[in-house]
Amino acid sequence: MLRRLLIGLVLGLLVGGAVAAGLVLGLGVATFSSAGGAVLAYLAATLTGVLTGLVAGKPIWASGAKIEAGLKAFFGALIGAGVMFALRQWAGDWPLDLPAIGAHSRTAIGDLPAISLPLVAVVLGAFFELDNTGDSKAQGEKQPVDQARARVLPEVSRSGKSRVGDVAEADSGDEAQVVSRRAKH
Repeated sequence: MLRRLLIGLVLGLLVGGAVAAGLVLGLGVATFSSAGGAVLAYLAATLTGVLTGLVAGKPIWASGAKIEAGLKAFFGALIGAGVMFALRQWAGDWPLDLPAIGAHSRTAIGDLPAISLPLVAVVLGAFFELDNTGDSKAQGEKQPVDQARARVLPEVSRSGKSRVGDVAEADSGDEAQVVSRRAKH
């Protein structure tokens, strides 16, 4: 479980860092405090949630994970916007002065894409990775027994041992032949 948590934290940090780097370095958005910054903050958090949902837990490229990844992406968008709302609403009392990324005036955490987006992705990545149950083979669970070999016919031979037969024998009307073969012994 600790391993999954660490994987989720690292995946979230990578996804959130990539989206933040795209905003800060690619688009030149050092803070969300400008006009329309709140809308951009929520859109960036939504995009971060979608991308984290697609790669954390069971990734979209895994076999049979398309629906699960789609649901995680949808709810990742909602939760990402919710985490951004929480950061902008209640984390304003934690101002940071980070001149390296262009935040000079003790900007709040929710206004810094380089801090807030990795936080959003780390929360979602840890949640989705912990939620991922994995497949049953990896956890060592018993696989279902082959029903064709597991059926025990009700007849018992003279030695007192029951005979395991195929379902095809018993279900195809060959049960009389099985009994007649036993009678010959």
